[in-house]
Amino acid sequence: MTKDSDAISDTIKYIKNLFATEEFIPLHEPNFNGNEKKYLNECIDSTFVSSVGKFVDEFEELIAKFTGVKKAIVCVNGTNALHLCLKLVGVEDNDEVITQPLTFIATTNAITYANAIPIFIDVDRDTMGLSPKSLRQFLNDHAELRGTECFNKTTGNRIKACMPMHTFGHACRIEEIKSICEEFHIELVEDAAEGMGSTLNGKHLGSFGTLGAISFNGNKIMTTGGGGVILSNNNQLSAKAKHLSTQSKIPHKWEYRHDEIGYNYRMPNLNAALGLAQLEQLPHFLNSKQNLAKKYAEFFKNLEVSFFEDRPEEKSNYWLNAIIFNDKAERDVFLEKSNSNGIMTRPIWQLVNTMPMFKNCLTSELPNAKWLEERVVNIPSSVR
Repeated sequence: MTKDSDAISDTIKYIKNLFATEEFIPLHEPNFNGNEKKYLNECIDSTFVSSVGKFVDEFEELIAKFTGVKKAIVCVNGTNALHLCLKLVGVEDNDEVITQPLTFIATTNAITYANAIPIFIDVDRDTMGLSPKSLRQFLNDHAELRGTECFNKTTGNRIKACMPMHTFGHACRIEEIKSICEEFHIELVEDAAEGMGSTLNGKHLGSFGTLGAISFNGNKIMTTGGGGVILSNNNQLSAKAKHLSTQSKIPHKWEYRHDEIGYNYRMPNLNAALGLAQLEQLPHFLNSKQNLAKKYAEFFKNLEVSFFEDRPEEKSNYWLNAIIFNDKAERDVFLEKSNSNGIMTRPIWQLVNTMPMFKNCLTSELPNAKWLEERVVNIPSSVR
């Protein structure tokens, strides 16, 4: 796709035809064509609109069943879920958490909420997620084991956890990352915020690590308005997660007693009612979005721009479809013209390590992250 060609105009026309409108086309809008209003009215009529109610319990049970984990603990949002995950695996003040620079800021914010320090490792171009090759190289150069714990020889800090992110619903090489983390005694927490409905080798994203977190924000494949969930196969950690998310209140019919610092992170019943109706429609959402991705892939194969597809071993939810330009100049022209023509498109995130609050963090060489930052654009991806 060149600046002087008709390819940009053809792409704009194609997207408008796909979504059958000349009106503004958002990047990803929610779809409420199920039992949302019915369940919300039931919730309101029950008067249980806060963090206690039947919808919260049922929503957790069905999420656990859908994702194949033992327990699901719903939270106010995905960032809360990530924060709790780090606390639950034992991240403490001045510990280091390995992550990727190509991610939404919530990943790194959650690390700082835990009073930990992020380390930024490069991604793979074909997953846009944390690279196991770069992870191993970094650990070989900087890490040393002291008993059953991993320490950074350069900083002297403990490397307690690794938190890769599954970008746009596409799986990173999480199985390889898990193996490396086990070798170095590092806890694995998955940021699967964008991965609801995505699988790798038949296993749901967020279920590979010690814990995983998914977001149900308003722009995700299914939404509770705001919301998130912790996925766990550890009953003890699951119980601890629920306890911490409810202000660490000791269960009692009338007394208010608390045994440690807790958080007001529990999802309200009202949000869970909305989420339950969304979960019922998730198979339809996934089918619609995967069909949309196939159409995009077919269209873009005839242009000098790459459509980002999942690998054979994964099944992506294609939360946000992505295309990759030859360079930043082409990308910028497309962004300007598409948005000027009523089609919402956006570049991938600014690398977190370049932001002022994280610019002094330890960072590996980032050739792939920088390459993707200059070229990737998200295009409309709503359920049609």
